[in-house]
Amino acid sequence: MGLTGAMQAVFAKLDPATYAPHALHAAGRMWPETNCYVDLWIEVLSSFGVAPEAMLGFTLTQDFEGDQLTFFKVPLEDLESLYGIRVAELAIFDDVKGHVAQQIGRGRLCLLEMDSFFMPDTQGVAYRKEHGKTTVAINRLDPERRAMEYFHNGGYFGLQGDDFDGLFQHHLDETDPPFLPYTEFAKFPAVAPGGEHQHAEARRLLQVHFRRRPEANPLRAFSAVFPQQVEAIAERPFGFFHKYAFNTLRQVGANFELLGSHLDWLAPGEFDHAATQARRISEVAKSVQFQLARAVTRKKFEPLATALAPAADAWDSLMDDLGRRIG
Repeated sequence: MGLTGAMQAVFAKLDPATYAPHALHAAGRMWPETNCYVDLWIEVLSSFGVAPEAMLGFTLTQDFEGDQLTFFKVPLEDLESLYGIRVAELAIFDDVKGHVAQQIGRGRLCLLEMDSFFMPDTQGVAYRKEHGKTTVAINRLDPERRAMEYFHNGGYFGLQGDDFDGLFQHHLDETDPPFLPYTEFAKFPAVAPGGEHQHAEARRLLQVHFRRRPEANPLRAFSAVFPQQVEAIAERPFGFFHKYAFNTLRQVGANFELLGSHLDWLAPGEFDHAATQARRISEVAKSVQFQLARAVTRKKFEPLATALAPAADAWDSLMDDLGRRIG
């Protein structure tokens, strides 16, 4: 479904029917989608005409947080230094649609936390099945037609009708207090910075984020509690397995696959060893996700004790190599 006519948009030429996702979301990748925030920015940056690969140095900082691997997000200051894009919180104190329309009219993109229950692009996962928080960026909004177009995960989509009503809480009575979502808005420069600037800034930021890397190997820390965590979730309904896997193995696997792509883009050949080790971490996470499903089904957890060891070794090798080259 596309919105045509005079309706304003930040990126006026986009159409969900013809939109082609960026190569970082190609079906042949180990993790075609990563998490809603980073995936969204990959597509937004591509639509703005800059290289999304440039922003990915921050993936070096992913850590084990005790119950999950860091839900990795691009730092807002990186977006500004790389691309001249300024992101700030947008205060929502009135009708959400009015705020969004005001910003679209000024050429600004609003990023909102919304309920995936009403988002048809999550068909088979969350759509009309369960409520979940996810971030979208609204490019077009037509309240009269009850329709909008938006970036979400690895693509650009449209929705309308009852789904629009659900997202904007039209089912509430006048006396019901609305839930006002957390909202950011992105201000784009008049002219996108050129490729030389993006490369130079990305190399500088790689050094910044290398200094911010975890002090201890996060995959060894995760390995130490992984079997016990899985044994505990095996007692939960099987659907909980997917939530656990998303916030652990998928986050680390996707994070390091993106790091490999960043290093390939930044300096082809220079960081070959580090990029290979990053992809090794990603491969192991993908493999262990299947082992996790078997362990939960069979209630056999001992093999998980060493399952992540190759990824932990690859993390050490990756950081050692980068330390010699940029540290």
